[in-house]
Amino acid sequence: MWQPKCLILVAVSLSVLACTAAGDGGGRSLVTAVTKDATTSLYTIPVKSGRPLVLDLSGPIVWSTCDDGAPHDTLECNNIDCMCAHRFHPPSCPHTGYGMPDVHNPYRCKCTPHPHNSVSGDTASGDMTRVALSANATDGMNPLGPVSFTAVTSCAPDTLLQGLPVGAVGVAGLARSSLAFPAQVAGTQGVANSFALCLSSSPGNGVAIFGGGPLFVLGQPISEMLGSNTHLRKYKDSPGYYIMASKGITMDGVQILPGEHAPLTIGLSTTTPYTELRSDVYRPFINVFDQAMECWGAAALRVPFPAASPFELCYNNSKLPQKRFGFFVLRISLMLDGGTSWPVFGMNSVVRLNRGTPCLAFVEMKAGNKAGYGDGAAPAVVIGSFQMENMLLVIDEEKQTLGFTTGQHLNNGLSCGHFNFTMPA
Repeated sequence: MWQPKCLILVAVSLSVLACTAAGDGGGRSLVTAVTKDATTSLYTIPVKSGRPLVLDLSGPIVWSTCDDGAPHDTLECNNIDCMCAHRFHPPSCPHTGYGMPDVHNPYRCKCTPHPHNSVSGDTASGDMTRVALSANATDGMNPLGPVSFTAVTSCAPDTLLQGLPVGAVGVAGLARSSLAFPAQVAGTQGVANSFALCLSSSPGNGVAIFGGGPLFVLGQPISEMLGSNTHLRKYKDSPGYYIMASKGITMDGVQILPGEHAPLTIGLSTTTPYTELRSDVYRPFINVFDQAMECWGAAALRVPFPAASPFELCYNNSKLPQKRFGFFVLRISLMLDGGTSWPVFGMNSVVRLNRGTPCLAFVEMKAGNKAGYGDGAAPAVVIGSFQMENMLLVIDEEKQTLGFTTGQHLNNGLSCGHFNFTMPA
């Protein structure tokens, strides 16, 4: 009886090792424009025949709609990529084993992964197939020409596109998985499993570079301006990226958390528009910010409650002062491992609604949210895309580090929308 079990354990162990394989760094990095959708605040990259896929830092696979009438290659359930896909199961999705089919077919066992839309919270099933994706090779300064590569993806029904930008045909997962977009670039191009992400507030495109290459904006290497670096963490069974605030949160240098909350686990999400704070963290955070603004004489600037949903603290647009880095409010800092901090200036902490009322862009995390975490079991903080805009983030899966700029490049007039997408002559 022990032999089959041992064989199963060996097979699973080999599949885990294969699922973490990466390239050797011998090829060219790939670059693509990152476009913000004004309606949904989601970000897309045009890598499927020029059609956009939504970026999802928590997504372990790439999925898109497939033409119903068109034949396509389907992976069998004993394929190593199928086993990798079945390592990750969306919330409320039953676990059917490593690569085991959902429906046993005595004639053919086809792989049926479960693509997940983290915006709507919906999950579906679809064939696992291979499609051509493309981006431009780059030297970090310009695109050098298109590169097409075959990627393992999951088909998905049109109904799974709910909540995504108009025209988007699926999701490019960026998380910890050999089937995520960065890992597939690394494996096919022979480059590092590392990517740089620079989200631009509209107008203007941001930029993403996959493969660990340099990044130049207006001729300056902003990748060398990474002033902060911290270790990536794992959280439960999530394939997403997490960091740790061992010294909590400060406002203008004064520590307000963690207290009994130490340390704070922080997730990163490109499908969450504004930073979410777990309920036990949100209330003291809001109270301290409000009290500090009163000390600044800003109480008279408050817009009477209820404020513009989903925000609680909003202010008079004509009276709240503005500086180079946005509205003049308290600087919020996440005090991370390694003695570094994630600073949030006014341009990333206060959002102006419809070019009118400015509101503190932090919201309370709902119990039982779409990520599948109940209140108290969720990470303390999930940093949303608004707080990532005009920051350069470098996620290195091989070194397990997150590097990021601290706003220094903005002092030089640089922003994520300044990358030169013109082909060199």
